[in-house]
Amino acid sequence: MGPVMIDCRTASLLEDERDMLAHPLTGGVILFARNYESSAQLNTLISEIRQAAQKPLLIAVDHEGGRVQRFRDGFTHLPAMGDILEYTNNISAAANLSYACGVIMAYELKQLDIDISFAPVLDINGVSNVIGDRGFSPHPHTVSQLAGSLIKGMHAIGMPSTGKHFPGHGSVVADSHVDTPIDERDWQTIAQCDLIPFKTLIEEGLIDAMMPAHVRYVNIDDNPAGFSPFWLQQVLREQLGFDGVIFSDDLSMEGAAVAGNYTQRALKALAAGCDMVLACNNTAGAAQILDGLPTNIVASQRLTALSARPLNAHSAKEYARACAVWQQYENKI
Repeated sequence: MGPVMIDCRTASLLEDERDMLAHPLTGGVILFARNYESSAQLNTLISEIRQAAQKPLLIAVDHEGGRVQRFRDGFTHLPAMGDILEYTNNISAAANLSYACGVIMAYELKQLDIDISFAPVLDINGVSNVIGDRGFSPHPHTVSQLAGSLIKGMHAIGMPSTGKHFPGHGSVVADSHVDTPIDERDWQTIAQCDLIPFKTLIEEGLIDAMMPAHVRYVNIDDNPAGFSPFWLQQVLREQLGFDGVIFSDDLSMEGAAVAGNYTQRALKALAAGCDMVLACNNTAGAAQILDGLPTNIVASQRLTALSARPLNAHSAKEYARACAVWQQYENKI
């Protein structure tokens, strides 16, 4: 399984994409709304992607709920995670709904042979507009509790979790899709707030993968977290003891531009400690990475643990129970 995750431009597989999928460095595909017309069409596309790759391949999607849910028609409409506590009015009921959302998300995606939803968001619901209600709460311990419940629902269906955006994107206004956010807070401030959900859920053994933020925490390290050996190796691996997969965030985002051209971004992210780099929404950039990286790069063995987790015998019953919980709040969602 190669260390590069690419995307597809339309609802069907194009010829140049078949060649990119067959490249030895390609190890994953991330799907977007543009790739979806119906469940039958998406099922065909995924089959074609796997056939073209002719090797183990991770298929992923951002399917968090709320405004970041790539597939709509034919899928359960999941709430924004930041609205769950408001809908339920108490933390116990909110945890139950979070668990149900995790089950529903995982079951409906795995039915179509999708390995991963890049979820949950562990950022606090703070000043960031791009995070906002994607975060469960402004309070880090509440984020930990509700995100933990969501992950347990995902795990009940056999889907790995991906915590994002380490060590926290919710306390900086700028959007890393179109800007290079700078967080000027010190270590103690970040550690006592934004870092808490990541630390807590790692300690509870619930995080399978992590996605760092394209944010520069300039009073700690000048590199954005996804290109920083300090954040990924010293803090995440050594201090927090995380041994799962590290995905880069999309290298086409403006927050990644400080690392150079596309090949330089990929090399720097991998050198910092990422196991797999994402190159989305820019086919030329993805091709540059595949052509520019050494072909003898050995992909992390951690990646194989995220794929080929089949639905278990109890998944359908768990899904039915989760849908019953969701239906209690359907009118609000």
